[in-house]
Amino acid sequence: MIEELLPDLYRAEIPLPRSPLKALNSYIIKGNGRFLIIDTGMNREECLLPMRSALQKLNIDLEKTDFFITHLHADHSGLVGVLATDSSKIYFNKTEASFVNFQPNEDYWRQHFVFYAANGFPENEMKTVWQGHPGFRYSPRQQISFTVMEEGNQIEVGKYLFRCVETPGHSPGHMCLYEESKKVLICGDHILFDITPNITHWEQLDNSLKHYLLNLEKVYALNVNLILPGHRIVWNDHRKRIRELQEHHRNRLAEALSAVKNGGKTAWEVAPYITWDIEFNSWAEFPSVQKFFAVGETIAHLDYLVSERKVRKETRNNQILYSLA
Repeated sequence: MIEELLPDLYRAEIPLPRSPLKALNSYIIKGNGRFLIIDTGMNREECLLPMRSALQKLNIDLEKTDFFITHLHADHSGLVGVLATDSSKIYFNKTEASFVNFQPNEDYWRQHFVFYAANGFPENEMKTVWQGHPGFRYSPRQQISFTVMEEGNQIEVGKYLFRCVETPGHSPGHMCLYEESKKVLICGDHILFDITPNITHWEQLDNSLKHYLLNLEKVYALNVNLILPGHRIVWNDHRKRIRELQEHHRNRLAEALSAVKNGGKTAWEVAPYITWDIEFNSWAEFPSVQKFFAVGETIAHLDYLVSERKVRKETRNNQILYSLA
């Protein structure tokens, strides 16, 4: 599906097969002989074919196209290595550009899974996660040369002048684009409207939930009439949605706090006590990859409670345990 949202600004819906996200919103902007694509879809044929079809219908010349990637996740970055040409600029946030390596890196994943094992994630489930994790399977396979962007940097394309707004939380360096004169915010996964962004643990971002909540307030202050998220519907009232997201995390924090009241628990043991918006009747029915995402979000909420001195964190027998402070 292609939709013209404003003059020369289009949304192309790129399907994400077998993902609860369903599709990615890729935004395509036509300029004066130059084009900009914001986020791309996963590095898989099921995304590439509809993307190429959309670009053909819009008469986009990839030799004259630059890219802006809101954050490192494969559903946003996966195809950039395939679509970019030698004349393309690939705009990317400074934080993630400093550590991201889109090449398959088994050592990184092993270390990642050691951390999750310490949080109670079972080894038999971990093997399934490795095989199915989209970050491992569908990220770019090319070495990417980035044009690094920071807070306040600008990108001009045609009628649009975008300002970069750093919004870490969903990822360590997540970045939005704000067009002040047209009151447009392209917000990646910082704000979503009929689903909630996953806020997980990151080694590169201490207390990711705290950063996320602070950056919701940062964006709340912007004067916006049109919000263009990375998934699902576009909307026009970001402030109402920000208050809903804040309430969502207050409720999730309360659930996590209640779950540890009877003694030390791993994040794996706390996760089933959290309300998850997923179409399964019980925790046991969750696919392993969805359990992985849920445990990561549980850790983020528990660590926020640790920072607020409501929960105590300790390591015992190579297991990270949380209990009431």
